[in-house]
Amino acid sequence: MTFAWRAKESATNSEPILTGTGFLSGRAWPLHDVQATRELEISTALQLPAHALMERAGLAVAQLLLAIAPHAKTVWIPCGPGNNGGDGFVAARILQEWGKFPIVTRLCDTPPAHPDAAAALESAMAGNVTFQSQVPDAFDACIDAIFGIGLTRAPDERCAQWITRINRSKVPVLSIDVPSGLDADTGLATSPHVNASVTLSLLTLKPGLFTANGRDACGDIWLNPLEASSPCGACAELSATPARGERLHNSHKGSYGDVAVVGGAHGMSGAAQLAASAALHSGAGRVYVTYLDTTGIHPPPSHPELMTRSMAEMDFCPITVVAGCGGGIAIASQLAHILQTSEKLVLDADALNAIANSPELQALTRTRTQESTVMTPHPLEAARLLASTTHAVQADRLAAAKRLAQMFNCVVMLKGSGTIIAAPHKISHINPTGNARLASPGTGDVLAGLVGTLMAAGGNAFDAACDAAYRHGRVADLWSGPGNLTADRLSTAL
Repeated sequence: MTFAWRAKESATNSEPILTGTGFLSGRAWPLHDVQATRELEISTALQLPAHALMERAGLAVAQLLLAIAPHAKTVWIPCGPGNNGGDGFVAARILQEWGKFPIVTRLCDTPPAHPDAAAALESAMAGNVTFQSQVPDAFDACIDAIFGIGLTRAPDERCAQWITRINRSKVPVLSIDVPSGLDADTGLATSPHVNASVTLSLLTLKPGLFTANGRDACGDIWLNPLEASSPCGACAELSATPARGERLHNSHKGSYGDVAVVGGAHGMSGAAQLAASAALHSGAGRVYVTYLDTTGIHPPPSHPELMTRSMAEMDFCPITVVAGCGGGIAIASQLAHILQTSEKLVLDADALNAIANSPELQALTRTRTQESTVMTPHPLEAARLLASTTHAVQADRLAAAKRLAQMFNCVVMLKGSGTIIAAPHKISHINPTGNARLASPGTGDVLAGLVGTLMAAGGNAFDAACDAAYRHGRVADLWSGPGNLTADRLSTAL
């Protein structure tokens, strides 16, 4: 059997979104969950001849496989029982027509339930594609067509063996839609799961590609919308490159707002200095540091431009306050005053731990004006605020960030791989920049200081958080300096 309709080889090209060098597109990208993607798949298929959408998908896969592995001859294509496997069958048939040697292994021997996948299997067999029960001993490339967005369970023993074989191979691996074992909505991955060289997301971009385990599992991320119409109802958005505003010639330091960093308890003054340094280097007009070390034993400011003030000397009403960096337990006694008097506020580190432990501070946080406060928790701090666990937070980072934003009536920046920015009544953003260079002490303090600067300059809290996360991560993406990207180097590179 052959399909009555075949995709043209001039079908829409796939577009790179994220590669090892970072985010490639400056535009914002809508992200759609599995339900929305399924609905788009059904509606698009109904507008086309039978099997046409799967033909487009298989063609897109075959084209990208040739682009990433042009000299590959033998291509192993492990196929699951669903439409992901159907896409693999189509890709196998096309690669066979193009003179390659695809070898298909099937996870189960029964015919696929979906008519498109069943037709694709029949067409591949009619096209003399090689099917075998065992993984080939050698292959030059692999197309992962096992689960895709159809993941509903952990891999069984046979599937786990296949995934292990894929991950141990030294060849290019192209995953269709999402690497098998990765949850397309949350980014949570099973053990084992495929670690792809390239992932081709079809129809839509899914949030799980960009957060939690997604970035490590997906490798380079590409999109092919398969000529479908743009879907509605995005569940999140991949942040765009922020506009870099020009400073007016007729301006002065008072034009860009004041930032006060409150933190630096005994033995932790460095955290406060890093946040203040970030505020200074990212353009704040004036930067104050209020140390919570009552012994007075702390080093002089790392930059002479920083001004040191005591709590009694500070009027927080007109200032953007960054509270908690290295604050220890000392920050708890100061937070009620800060929450009640500061016009704009960034809550980081020990300030978040103090709020998690105090119903009074939680109430004060909730009653602040909306868009005046940004919380910047890492997963453990988020878990404390939610009276939950780190595992639960990481299992659905989008949901955790949204819940925190609603609970505390503020903007929440849930840090980590694919930082989430959430706020009440707004679509959440996932930050596309950054890498493991940021997994070092003090980089969170730098981020808090940068958020404070952007708020002080007049940015609303949500935009300031999105822009700060992007700029912070972009420094890491572009870093080529000698040695590691330390927090001090990061702050000066903003």
